[in-house]
Amino acid sequence: MRKLSLKNRLLFWLLGYVAALSLTLFFGGMAVNEYAERMVWQSLLKTEMDYYLHRASDDSSYRWKDTDTLRLFTLNCESAVPPTLEGLGPGLHDDVPVEGVLSVVLVDDTPRGRIALAMDITEFEGFEEVIVHNMLLGAAGLVLILGAVFAWGLGRAVKPLSDLSGGIMALQPDRKGQTLALDTHASSELVVIADALNDYLRRNERFVERERAFIDSASHELRTPIAVIAGAAELALEQPGLGATARAQMTRVKRTTQDVEQLIGLLLVLAKDPSRLANISDQVPLDQLLPEIVEDHRYLTRDKVLVLRLDELPACGIFAPMMIVQAAIGNLLRNAIEHSDRGEIRIRLETPAKVIIEDPGHGMSPEEISAIYTRLARGEGRGGGGIGLELISRLCNHLGWALDISAQAGTGTRTTLDFVPDA
Repeated sequence: MRKLSLKNRLLFWLLGYVAALSLTLFFGGMAVNEYAERMVWQSLLKTEMDYYLHRASDDSSYRWKDTDTLRLFTLNCESAVPPTLEGLGPGLHDDVPVEGVLSVVLVDDTPRGRIALAMDITEFEGFEEVIVHNMLLGAAGLVLILGAVFAWGLGRAVKPLSDLSGGIMALQPDRKGQTLALDTHASSELVVIADALNDYLRRNERFVERERAFIDSASHELRTPIAVIAGAAELALEQPGLGATARAQMTRVKRTTQDVEQLIGLLLVLAKDPSRLANISDQVPLDQLLPEIVEDHRYLTRDKVLVLRLDELPACGIFAPMMIVQAAIGNLLRNAIEHSDRGEIRIRLETPAKVIIEDPGHGMSPEEISAIYTRLARGEGRGGGGIGLELISRLCNHLGWALDISAQAGTGTRTTLDFVPDA
């Protein structure tokens, strides 16, 4: 679920505050307006009624004359009165329809009985509705204008933070000399964060360089004794009088030294920058290399009812370190043999440069495949022979190859190594 940016969060909160404040002021103003309006009606109608009562008390023949806006009703007499006035108690009553005319009515008990003085406020109410509508439109317009101003201001305020987050997202683990640049208007807190991150990047780069230098140095130092052991094993195997038991042991020593040589070669590749691998790379014909790898691993199937079948191979090749390609394919094939009991392991080659290994099982369930990917993501290896899936995965990431492990129908597993994933 995509999260809102800091700018949008602040903008929503500010607009919510402005809207709530505008509504509060609007309804508060309406309440004050209603109160002031009642006071005006009360004062006006009370003055008219006092004037009428005063004239009537001085002149018994005085009679009230209705006007276009003011009408007088005697509620306790036998003459007919509008139904809306019946039952009204003493006091001011607003928005009362009197014979179809919206009126404000003042009811009072006087010596002449209960009298109701009604004033037509139709025009005033219409004018009041126009004012209310204009106020609402003005408030909405103000919210929109302030929203635009807030959006512009917040955009400028959080731009250094957005630039910093964008710079962090653009960091590449295999790139040297990376730094996070800040705008000149960045706050002091952002400067502290950027300086801390830049210091971390520098220290991490030095750590990686030390690690690569150590691996490179250690790998070169290990090559000499391994070469001596391998040479001694080959010489021993060439002796005609060597017993069967000793020959088996020396053969095992030779295979182990070959595995160690592959491991050292892989460590050397991982220690080098990918852009510098061209010096140790060659044109590798995969259609010629695959049969050699399959033959080298047939001995692993001698205690199993297992067959290695190599499909017809199209002519294709890649430009990469020969030993690394051989180690990667060989260890994936070894992994397939270790996870199979009986049946047929099929090895295919597809253009432009994709090696596919399908094993029959006991295979790996989707849960086991998920566990493998979890271990690879955490940087954990696996047990067993070979250089391990963890190093193969790191090798593929380092060289831009694509490794995929998926379950087949039944208990089988399909492993795909694509040397040219972008083709």
